[in-house]
Amino acid sequence: MINRSSLKKFIILIFVLAISSCYQKDRKQDSASNNLFYSKALEYRDNQSQDSAFLYFSKVTTYNTDSSLIAKAYANMAIIQCDQGDYFGSEESAIKAINYFQDDNKYLPGVYNTIAIAKNNLKNYKDALYWYSKAVSATTDSLNNLLYQNNITVALIDQKDYNSAIKILERLLSNNTIKSNKPKFAQVLDNLTWAKWLQNPVYNAKPDLIHALKIREKEKDLWGQNASYAHLADYYEKRNLDTAWIYAVKMYEVSKQINSPDDQLQALQKLIKFSPSQLTKKYFEIYHNLSDSLQTARNAAKNQFALIRYETERHKADILKLQKENTDKKYQISVLIFGIFLLSATGLIWYKRRKLRLEMETQNAIRESQLKTSKKVHDVVANGLYRIMSKLENQQSEDHALIDEMEDLYEKSRDISYEQLEFTDKNFNEKISGLLKSFATETTKVLIVGNTVELWKKVEPNIKYELEHILQELMVNMKKHSKATNVVIRFETHNNSVHINYTDNGIGIPKQTKFKNGLNNTGNRIKSIGGVINFNLGAEKGLKIQLSFPRS
Repeated sequence: MINRSSLKKFIILIFVLAISSCYQKDRKQDSASNNLFYSKALEYRDNQSQDSAFLYFSKVTTYNTDSSLIAKAYANMAIIQCDQGDYFGSEESAIKAINYFQDDNKYLPGVYNTIAIAKNNLKNYKDALYWYSKAVSATTDSLNNLLYQNNITVALIDQKDYNSAIKILERLLSNNTIKSNKPKFAQVLDNLTWAKWLQNPVYNAKPDLIHALKIREKEKDLWGQNASYAHLADYYEKRNLDTAWIYAVKMYEVSKQINSPDDQLQALQKLIKFSPSQLTKKYFEIYHNLSDSLQTARNAAKNQFALIRYETERHKADILKLQKENTDKKYQISVLIFGIFLLSATGLIWYKRRKLRLEMETQNAIRESQLKTSKKVHDVVANGLYRIMSKLENQQSEDHALIDEMEDLYEKSRDISYEQLEFTDKNFNEKISGLLKSFATETTKVLIVGNTVELWKKVEPNIKYELEHILQELMVNMKKHSKATNVVIRFETHNNSVHINYTDNGIGIPKQTKFKNGLNNTGNRIKSIGGVINFNLGAEKGLKIQLSFPRS
């Protein structure tokens, strides 16, 4: 396979350089707006301080009203998230950038390319091809057009569509712009040779793979060398294991120089496979430690990005609150009237939400009661009537009218037991958002991340029905007991399952707590749909709950 990590870094670098050149032209215009957040974000981005850059870009999107500036901030946030492995978050930020850019073709191709990278890394190659194609169609820069076409070939090779990839790469290799740019020429030549060898394992790929490597070594292109070493190690795997091992060692050393953990892991996998037995354990231990560290760092980054967005928005709310307090001091009479109105409106909203919540709880209880009652009607009344009917028939009663009436009553009582409770999963993501947000108040903030239409597409209606009640029970429990001021619910998909992470900063649940009916029912519901739920009990502060279930 193509060294996807190296490609991702290279593509992101190209987009950063391309968009930066545009930014340099716009800096005078941007500075005229005196946006300190944006200037600070660019400074951190250029110094590779990704977390700080993301924070200030996030502040731009929250506190600024210039749609073009907001779009550029979202585009940069998407790049940072993609680089840190938060591909779903990257997609979300990129889509927001598109909405703000509107028809600004100067930046859109790069944003399309970022989405394609995220899709490709999520192994959604069909969608990746779609977004790469949009980037090719939208760009007016000839070099970027060629680079985006090369990216298309990567997705095609990942789909094993070697013929299509080879046709594009052969056309690119003959292009004068590519020929005059040695690093790009070496990249296209390496990819073309690799595709031909994957298509036909007996193809003699060695000369062109070595040729590409020599160009990259001469140009001191470390990222390119990394890719060449990866391809040559795989090429020699079944030809000369010693040579394969040598290239794997070189790849490992270069991947450390360019500080690419993904490439280090890939190189270590090759070393474990190619090394003598006495070295295998050593490389495996290095691989295991690095893999754990990388996964931990990326999970932390995903949570950090969500929390940065949340904290930025919360800080804005705090500023508005201070402004309101200052206004209160200047205009006491007006504010008093406004306060009374606000309290009345808040009370009315609270009352309606409480009433709605109580009605939902009551309806659920009624549904359960109806189901139990209908079962009793069937088991006791209907079956009892049927027994009497049978007895009358056996006694050869002449009162056929009575028997007919009893049979009709039996059928009606039997129908009751099979009535279906109505449930609709139309616009389910909006339904879930409405449910969760209904528990937000002035003192309790509720942040929802990842609740998209795409997430729920393959989830069965019966699972959605149970999940709606599970989330409702968790939020009711939070409202009653947690005293939390911040609640974050994050939705994610892994393989063919949905993961929901609930976090609050409340008082938590003591370790020895015995669950009452509500949370016990929650556990039973998640088991009924083949899922699992874990409560982080006994923490000093706050509560974390993780639940997961299959999508179909």
